[in-house]
Amino acid sequence: MSRPLYVVKIGMGTMGVKAFVDTNVLLRALLTDIEFHTEADALLKRMWSEDVELWISGQVIREFIVQATHPKTLKVPLTREEVIAEVRAIKPLFHVADETQSEREKLLELLATYLTHGKQVHDMNIVATMLANDIDTLLTLNIDDFKRYADKITLISPLDVR
Repeated sequence: MSRPLYVVKIGMGTMGVKAFVDTNVLLRALLTDIEFHTEADALLKRMWSEDVELWISGQVIREFIVQATHPKTLKVPLTREEVIAEVRAIKPLFHVADETQSEREKLLELLATYLTHGKQVHDMNIVATMLANDIDTLLTLNIDDFKRYADKITLISPLDVR
């Protein structure tokens, strides 16, 4: 039996923690005809079995819609009706972080601390969302994109958990 990945011991009991699911992991876990589906699906199932609170955000939902309907991502992209059904099906499975003033402040704090420009701001916004919601673990395939925040968050790739 494998050891729990995300459990903090408190005295004699345990307390589950939170993890944020990046779009690339969510997409691969949900869509079977995409590379790394098996690994992403196994990671999310393992987290749920360990009572980890899995979080996404409005940004992740929007990015999921973009990727799931794009012909460069999928050989047969989802139709509008299919992607709407997928989003409606996944929302109850995750805690969904709404954008708040706290998140916007965290984003500005991170921007003042880390050299960031262009599209990197999207990744920074994920970290800001995490910090505003007391989430310190990110499940992502894009480890290199988030390494700069290693002093603030823990990065886990489905490819490293087998």
